[in-house]
Amino acid sequence: MTAEGFLEGRRLQLARGVLLQCIMGGYPAAKFYGSDDGDLALIADAQQIHPLPWSEEPRALAICDADELDGEPSNLSTRGQLKSVIARYARHGWSPVVATELEFFIFAPNSDPNQPFKPPVGLDGRREDGQSAFSVSSNNGLRPFFSEVYTCMAALGLPRDTFMHEMGVSQFEINLLHGDPLVLADQTFLFKHMLKEVALKHGLTVVCMAKPLAHTPGSSMHIHQSVVDSVTGKNIFSDAQGEATAEFHHFIGGQQAAMADFTALFAPNVNSYQRLCHPFASPNNACWSHDNRAAGLRIPASAPVARRVENRLPGADANPYLAIAASLAAGLYGIEQQLEPSAPIQGEFVVPDNLSLPCTLHAALERLKRSPLAKELFGAEFIEGYIASKELELTSFFNEITPWERRVLAAQA
Repeated sequence: MTAEGFLEGRRLQLARGVLLQCIMGGYPAAKFYGSDDGDLALIADAQQIHPLPWSEEPRALAICDADELDGEPSNLSTRGQLKSVIARYARHGWSPVVATELEFFIFAPNSDPNQPFKPPVGLDGRREDGQSAFSVSSNNGLRPFFSEVYTCMAALGLPRDTFMHEMGVSQFEINLLHGDPLVLADQTFLFKHMLKEVALKHGLTVVCMAKPLAHTPGSSMHIHQSVVDSVTGKNIFSDAQGEATAEFHHFIGGQQAAMADFTALFAPNVNSYQRLCHPFASPNNACWSHDNRAAGLRIPASAPVARRVENRLPGADANPYLAIAASLAAGLYGIEQQLEPSAPIQGEFVVPDNLSLPCTLHAALERLKRSPLAKELFGAEFIEGYIASKELELTSFFNEITPWERRVLAAQA
């Protein structure tokens, strides 16, 4: 939209079906978004209008809510779903607090998808060979790129906690500061968009796939969650003596009760399960533990005021609005239903059958189909439309024969 049109308050409308567009560009049957495929109104959030510092021409990005033409929020909008979950907490007098940890890879341009990704050539003329994990100088070869990333983050108002090189080859992680869930989802979205745009300027490719390289750790989007009293600001997960409260345990119980049903919301793509089924600290389970990275639900070591639950299931490919909404909705459900968690685990452990999670997109979608809880918390329209869109993607994947199949199976009798 032109700046003039935007400043005049001209309304931008969008077909409802676009919210269910699959990643290849197609759409599920019209029945999933209203057979007329009528319009939605895109309403810009006044707090999320950002001039784009990397753009050579003056441009701005406005994050919008998708509302029905009668003014009601659209059930198909993941941002609207997150706002609805936050409102449910508000009815209890509570405010959820979250932080996201986002991992990503930086690669050289890859014009042939049949070839694996490669690290870029750095300022020293060499490609990283995988020996830079957690090194203080590990991003020096990409210094011009990271310098512009930091500048753009400041211009966009994206506060950062820590930046580090992760375990994978040319893999990095940012920890965003904790705060309001909607703000953190917006920041996570903006950060991912910014990364890809700035990378293009520098002749690089940023990849937020869950598992872009074989034999290498995947990329997560861990979600740290706590809940505070909206008036006092006190963490309801800790009592006056600093001990864990019933609400803390019920929150974990809700996460455990919903994680298998919601796996397809946290791990939305075929590739998501490459990360989960080859776990380098990427647990595919609903166990919980104090500071054990093999558990899907980890309680980081902290002071009582910062007691929180880390959901380690979502990958970097997850929709931040939907993943945060699903995780918080599960926790609130546990509090409201006073669900008790399993016993915590420590050290090496075997995952009980009732705490294992689907390990393929097909299995995760089948579990979501059978979930009355998902429809109760997010509405049948959203869940059924989401499944329909993801089934299109899964069918597209199965319509291709992979190099592994040709290489290994063609010679079989």
